[in-house]
Amino acid sequence: MLFSGRDLERVFMKLKSMSMLSIFFPPRCPVCDEVLLPGKWICEPCGKKIKVIAEPVCKKCGKPLTDERREYCGDCIRKNHFYTQGKAVFAYDGAIRNSMYRFKYSNKREYAAFYAKVAAEEYGTWLKQKGVEAIVPVPMYFWKRKLRGYNQAEVFAKNLGKELHMPVECKMVKRIRNTVPQKKLNGEQRIHNVKNAFQFAADIVKYKQIVLVDDIYTTGSTIDALAAVLLSAGVKKIYYICISIGEGY
Repeated sequence: MLFSGRDLERVFMKLKSMSMLSIFFPPRCPVCDEVLLPGKWICEPCGKKIKVIAEPVCKKCGKPLTDERREYCGDCIRKNHFYTQGKAVFAYDGAIRNSMYRFKYSNKREYAAFYAKVAAEEYGTWLKQKGVEAIVPVPMYFWKRKLRGYNQAEVFAKNLGKELHMPVECKMVKRIRNTVPQKKLNGEQRIHNVKNAFQFAADIVKYKQIVLVDDIYTTGSTIDALAAVLLSAGVKKIYYICISIGEGY
């Protein structure tokens, strides 16, 4: 294929602008926020600090287990979930906790590219084996989204969709109540807090198997409430992937 002089000029200007952007806005480590070396996704010290979830984990929610002889965490033994199975990328401890805080509240949306890259490496094959057809981010109440400027779950979902070449459905469900942040509540309060908080917003059910994505999983109340709505709308199996997962519930 032959390129005209004008085509080559456009390509050159695009590359030049990308180079200038990298100079004025260099990529930063998603954990410590320091400037990264070219071609790096995370700095070497932080790569040693973060904990990627590994076996043994709960076969239902994906929380780390200290006893490899167990199959389920205490939370999943006590109650039934509406979703089929879930996975988490990182343990919600010091390094990732700080990273997640900046991602959610300091407009560090670029961190999502790193989260999604690791998620795809860890669970891309699992999603294909399960026959997942689409990614659905946990929706944010419209007023809260307006104040923050973005929904962090949606940002993560779109990056994960790019990594996996999978459609992302951001309008399938909507949050119709402005709920209290779950981190402020105990287990029973969390369940009540998200009850009737979601509504199926699509005209028809296009997919039978989907994966929900969110930033943090603790007791699963939010995922369960959303999964219940999707099941009633006709979705057959619901999985989830979260960026980080809490322990001790």
